[in-house]
Amino acid sequence: MQVIRVGNSGILTVGDAPEPYPGPGELLIRVAAAGVILTELGWSPTTQNKAGEPRRDAIPSHEFSGVVAGLGKDVGSLTVGHGVFGMNDWYSDGALAEYCIAPLFSIAPKPSSLTYAQAASVPISALTAWQGLFDHAKLRRGEHILIHGGAGAVGEFAIQLAHLFGAHVTTTASSRDHDFVRHLGAERIIDYRQSRFEDVAQNMDIVFDTVGGETLARSWGVLKPNGRMVTIVSGGTESADPRAKAAFFVVEPNQKQLVEIARLLDAGKLRTFVDSVVPLSQAPDVYAGRLRRQGHGKLVISVSDVYA
Repeated sequence: MQVIRVGNSGILTVGDAPEPYPGPGELLIRVAAAGVILTELGWSPTTQNKAGEPRRDAIPSHEFSGVVAGLGKDVGSLTVGHGVFGMNDWYSDGALAEYCIAPLFSIAPKPSSLTYAQAASVPISALTAWQGLFDHAKLRRGEHILIHGGAGAVGEFAIQLAHLFGAHVTTTASSRDHDFVRHLGAERIIDYRQSRFEDVAQNMDIVFDTVGGETLARSWGVLKPNGRMVTIVSGGTESADPRAKAAFFVVEPNQKQLVEIARLLDAGKLRTFVDSVVPLSQAPDVYAGRLRRQGHGKLVISVSDVYA
């Protein structure tokens, strides 16, 4: 099968690999499309294995849509030919390949209202938003939340979900993105290039940070005394501030949450956005930043046009 691997110096190369075989509790997925996270090539699971040793020839992209092509033992009621979407482990081979392996608990039936390309843009971003809001921040109806980076891949889902579940949403975004985030459900928008967010947003119940660095450091002051911070930027683990380490989390596969996210998408209560869909052969250009962005949403690699 054709694959895209991370070669020397993080440069993607096109190659061939044997088709993988599903073990117990695993599914073989014929990949239709894969979502792109441009920073993934520099993450530790891409460059080293779980033991901390150098990792070579990793296959990136760990969110995908596709069709079940093979079954391991004990995989429940899913059958070959079933359309699915989901994510797999960061240390496993990803979805820039004709086939990938995913545990049963990490995938769910594809939303019927979405194309395969649209479905591939959802899993990691939507699960990150869901887990940050509900599992870690424990969002409650009527609370006030500040979401940094509201026009980003995670931010757009965080705004929609927080608004849908009855929160009052403030977000930071550039002026060109104001109409976009307002449409998603943001009540108050701060142009971070024109204003300091801490001069506008105060007494927040929750801050959801997707930016990190100085933005995270300045955000503690806008929280209520018992306010909660969550961040998805790994720099928090290197901070001398123990609060930053406690606020950081990494998204995890969750079938039950994916099923609920799919239900909301099919009901029209949640939307996903795709910037561009490009063929597998152009994946090296995409990750190298040579593709001009068209608008909002995630870049998606079309691995197979059979399921377009």
